[in-house]
Amino acid sequence: MIHSLFFQNPVLKGSIKVPGDKSISHRSIMFGALAHGKTTVRGFLKGDDCLSTIKCFRSMGVQIDEMDDEIVIHGVGFQGLKEPKDLLDVGNSGTTTRLLLGILAGLPFHSVVIGDDSIASRPMRRVTDPLKQMGADIDGRENGQYTPISIRGGKLSPIEFVMPHASAQLKSAIIFAGLQTEGITTIIEPEKTRDHTERMIKHFGGSINREHNRITIEGGQQLKGQTVQVPGDISSAAFFLAAGAAVKGSELTLTDVGVNPTRDGIIDVLIRMGADLTIHTEEEKAEPVANLVIKGSQLKAVDIGGAIIPKLIDEIPIIALLATQANGTTTIRNAEELKVKETNRIDAVVQELKKLGADIEATEDGMKIHGPAPLHGGKVSSRGDHRIGMMLAVASLLTGEEVQIENFEAISVSYPDFLSHLESITSNQ
Repeated sequence: MIHSLFFQNPVLKGSIKVPGDKSISHRSIMFGALAHGKTTVRGFLKGDDCLSTIKCFRSMGVQIDEMDDEIVIHGVGFQGLKEPKDLLDVGNSGTTTRLLLGILAGLPFHSVVIGDDSIASRPMRRVTDPLKQMGADIDGRENGQYTPISIRGGKLSPIEFVMPHASAQLKSAIIFAGLQTEGITTIIEPEKTRDHTERMIKHFGGSINREHNRITIEGGQQLKGQTVQVPGDISSAAFFLAAGAAVKGSELTLTDVGVNPTRDGIIDVLIRMGADLTIHTEEEKAEPVANLVIKGSQLKAVDIGGAIIPKLIDEIPIIALLATQANGTTTIRNAEELKVKETNRIDAVVQELKKLGADIEATEDGMKIHGPAPLHGGKVSSRGDHRIGMMLAVASLLTGEEVQIENFEAISVSYPDFLSHLESITSNQ
């Protein structure tokens, strides 16, 4: 589907409540299913990816009730999950795939995980290899590198695992497997990654320990059903933060946004670029939350790399667009992980923004963006990647011309109401 966008001299005003955090929504279903008793989830993201997680756990015998404003999961524990009668289809969701593998690895039955064409090209041995070390019987294309992946779970042994690269999905998969061992599993991260899994274990009555970048988890824990309030997704908020910062005369308020310190890299970058951003923090519960106010301002180039990358890996496409409007050359490095997302996001960002006039080039581990560069209209593609699609929609605000976006429907993976929210805050001067 091709969608055309045209904004002439736009200004952005108003308030938006972005949808629930995607990472936390996935985990709320998983932990709710693995806990004993009822779990109620409010603020759940009803995007395609998270709905795939619900579908997979229903296939394993978990009753999950969907209401307008909440999800109720009737948890059965690890031992209560049943062998699925059909394939476990994760759709486009890498989070569902990798975390589910960690859960299935210790279950005493056979299952097969499949996904769409994008999932079929995403590497899984980073997860399946350590799970095999723990004792799981896993096979798939190229020895478990790609889906479909077949798993016959069983008794797992704890390991000490040194992660070769920073990945919250890999870490979480090993944690889920570690919960099913007899003993203590140790995970050593090269850089601290998003810690939603660790926070949620504690919220559900379990325990997990961290000393610096060393995480230990004891197997055999019993989790209890809880109420989960999912905050707004900072990765979704990032598109409006960037739009508000780049469009002169704008003033936007984003309410109830999760500002977990392992996810707030976009805030750090905006402040370093000179954005006019005000943060009003709220009372912290399981996750820290804030209202964010962003105003249009003159931006400057920055260098982005190192330990901050895991804190903003999903926001790099929109940061690259923002950099096209900043004074100077912005360098993004140490972002090799972008190559194995829904698309090769380094190539996708560079090639699609070039079509709109950006002065941008790819590097081996990131990109360089020279600004400010006047953007113009054109025909571009999301390449089936929701974050590329939303980034290009924000780019249309900066062109003053028509932008045609192919495969625009990909944004429904994480933000089904994105376009209506964008149009609700946009007026022409």
